[in-house]
Amino acid sequence: MAEVSFYHLEARPLEWALPRLLTRVVDAGMRAVVVTGNAERLPFLDTALWTYDDQSFLPHGRAPDEFAAEEPVWLTADPADRPNGARVLVLVDGAAPADFALQGIDRCLDMFDGRDEAALSSARRRWTEFRQAGHAVTYWQQSAEGRWEKKA
Repeated sequence: MAEVSFYHLEARPLEWALPRLLTRVVDAGMRAVVVTGNAERLPFLDTALWTYDDQSFLPHGRAPDEFAAEEPVWLTADPADRPNGARVLVLVDGAAPADFALQGIDRCLDMFDGRDEAALSSARRRWTEFRQAGHAVTYWQQSAEGRWEKKA
C-alpha cells in the first residue's frame, strides 16, 4: 500500500507550493510524475517549475520530450503515463489515479485548492476512495506562511 498525503492549499497557490514539494522529492533521490486533471494546464505547470526560483530550476519534462525516461519529474494529464519510472505520484487540478490500488507507487501527494468548493468536494471523494483501497492517508494544511502542518 502507498502512503497518500493530502495537501490543502490555502495561503499559497499551487504554482508556489508544487515546486517546493517536488524539490524535496528530487533532493531525496526519488522521481515523480505530476498528473493534472486539466491537460491545458501543462504549459502553465511547465513554466512554474522552470521559473519558481530565480536562483534555480527544477529539472522536468513533458510530452513530446525525447528524454522522458531520464527526467526526475514528468508532467502529464494521463495517470498511466510514467515514462521515468516514478514511484511518487503527485495529483493536481482534481486529477485522480486510474486505479486507486496505486500499483508501483510508494507515495502519492494529492494537492487541492481549499478555497474552491468543487476541488474540496473532489478531494474528499478521493480521500474516501484511497482509504477504502487500504492506503495510509494523512492530511496536511497550509499555514498562513505557506508551511505544511500535519493535522489529525
